[in-house]
Amino acid sequence: MLPENGRTSEDLLAEISLLRRHDLQVRGGKVTAYIYDTGRPEVHDAAARAYFEMLEVNTLDPTAFPSAVAMERQVVGAVAGLLGGGPGTPGIFTSGGTESIMLAMKAARDARPVAGRPRVVVPVTAHPAFHKAAHYLGLEVAPVPVDPATFRAVPEAVAEAITPDTVLVVASAPSYPQGVVDPVADIAAIAAGRGVLCHVDACVGGWLLPWLAEAGASVPPFDLTVPGVTSISCDLHKFGYAPKGASVVLFSDPALRRAAYFASAAWPGYTVINATVQSSKSAGPLGGAWATLNALGREGYLALARDTLTATRRLAEGIGAIPGLRVLGEPEASLVAFAGDDVDVFVLSDEARKLGWFLQPQLSYAGIPANLHVTVTGVTLAGVEAMLEVIAASAEAARAAGPPRVPEGLAEILATLDLDAIDDATFTELAASVGIDLGGEGQPEMAVVNAVLDALPAPAREAILTRFLSVIYS
Repeated sequence: MLPENGRTSEDLLAEISLLRRHDLQVRGGKVTAYIYDTGRPEVHDAAARAYFEMLEVNTLDPTAFPSAVAMERQVVGAVAGLLGGGPGTPGIFTSGGTESIMLAMKAARDARPVAGRPRVVVPVTAHPAFHKAAHYLGLEVAPVPVDPATFRAVPEAVAEAITPDTVLVVASAPSYPQGVVDPVADIAAIAAGRGVLCHVDACVGGWLLPWLAEAGASVPPFDLTVPGVTSISCDLHKFGYAPKGASVVLFSDPALRRAAYFASAAWPGYTVINATVQSSKSAGPLGGAWATLNALGREGYLALARDTLTATRRLAEGIGAIPGLRVLGEPEASLVAFAGDDVDVFVLSDEARKLGWFLQPQLSYAGIPANLHVTVTGVTLAGVEAMLEVIAASAEAARAAGPPRVPEGLAEILATLDLDAIDDATFTELAASVGIDLGGEGQPEMAVVNAVLDALPAPAREAILTRFLSVIYS
C-alpha cells in the first residue's frame, strides 16, 4: 500500500531489514548457490559505490551518456582478452546469462535465415535459458543426450541432430548441473563443417576457467580461439564477483553482433536502436562490474582462483569419503554435484538448512539422478571443512529419517490434474492438504515438495511451478 505521506530513509531501511530477516545470507559462504562471494568486503564496497554512482545513467541512448559507452568498451574488452578475442572483438554488455543467450540466439536466427522453423541443437544439460529464448524467439529446440558417466555432450549425437533448419549448435563450458566442460572443439568443428553457428555457454565458466587454468587446473579449450566457435557468453556477476545484472556476450565478427541488435524507425517518436532486449536500463550494473574488475585486477582473480581450486578439490574428495554419497562426474570448474545411494538428498538438504547451510537440490532428469549442487567461490576455502562436517552430519540425519513421506498416489494425481481448472486459492488448499504451506514465513522444509516434483514428468513440474510462483506473489 502507498503511504499517505512520505517516509524517512531510516524508516525505510529499518523495514527492509525486517523484510530480509528470513533471507538466505549473502556473505560467508554458507549459501552454495545464487551468491558469489570473494570474502573481500572492500571489493564489494567499491562495486556498490560505483553502482550507485551510475544508477541514474540510462543506457537507452549511448550518445547522451558517453560514460556508459566507455565503461562497456572496457568491460567487454576485458572479457574478450580473457576469452581469446583480440582488440575490438565485438560484444554486448547484458543483464545476465539469459539475456546474453537470447541475443546469441537472435543473432543466429537473423544472420542466417532458413526456410523452415529455425532449430537449435542443445545438450540436455544446457541451461533452460536456451529453451526460454527459443520460446520467445520462435525457435525449436532439439535436445541431445549426454554421456551417462561423464555428463558431457556427445559429439556424434550433436551431428545426428543437425538438419537443414539448424541455425545454432550449443556447448557448455561448463554445464551447470555437474560442472563439466562439453567437448567444445569437437562440437564446434561439427557445426562449422555443416555451415552452422556454434555458441559456447560460458556464463558460469567464462570468467573462471582461464584463471583456474593459470592456477594449475586442466581446462580443455572452449573459447573464441577454438575454430568454429562463433559466440560465447560470460557472466560477470558469477565468478567475476560483480553485482547482479552483469554479463557479456561476444561474437566472432561484427556482422553477428549487428544481427543481435534491434532497431525501429517506424513511428514518429525518438529513434529506437537497442543493443539488448531491454530498452531503458540503469548503468548501475555496468558501473558495478567495471569497478569490481578494476578493484580485483589480475592478481586478485588469480588468488581467488587458487583458493577456489583448492576448495573444490577438497570438497569433492571429502564428499566422496562420506558413506552413501558420491560426486557426479569429474568437475572441471568449481561446481560440485553429489547424489546419495542410501541417503535421500532432498532430506539431506533440509537437514543442512537447519544447520544454517543451503545446498541446492537438483531434480532427476534424462537418466541423471536427483542430487545436490554446490557452487564453490572464493570464500569457500575458509569454511570447506565446516561444510563437509555439515554434509556428513546431515547425511547421517537423513539416513535415520528416511525418505520424505509423500501421500500415496499424489504424483499420479498431480500429473493428470488440470491446473487451469482450479484457482490459486484452491491450489494453496491442495498443497496444505499434503503438508505444504505456501503462505508460511521463514525457510521452509522442501524435501516433500522436491520429492513430489521429482516423481513428475517435466511438463507437469513446469505447470506446478508456474502455479506456485503465481501463488507466492498473490
